[in-house]
Amino acid sequence: MEQSKALAALSALANETRLELVRALIASGEDGLAAGEIARRLGVSASRLSFHLSALEQAGLIRSRRASRHVIYTADAAGIGRVIGYLLNDCCCADPTVRACCTESSSAPRSVQPAG
Repeated sequence: MEQSKALAALSALANETRLELVRALIASGEDGLAAGEIARRLGVSASRLSFHLSALEQAGLIRSRRASRHVIYTADAAGIGRVIGYLLNDCCCADPTVRACCTESSSAPRSVQPAG
């Protein structure tokens, strides 16, 4: 992965709403989520959501597809994996101490709860 692409992806993830969005899409799997459902879960307006979705899609972290009148978004697991791989292998030179920390889990996985 090129450094500029890694920086764009990391920059896109450096936002609370976008990080929550990626979490929700990872949890939804290949089925993905419609934009309206994402907005409802995250409690953001359609225009704000569009801004965040665009940033993540341009960074190669999510994908979209049309399903009738809806746009469905999914996490791009390969794109996310490339960013993580870049950090572990290129930046950290596959340091065994860093890698060991990546297998430790300090907390249970979080799930995005519906806004309410």
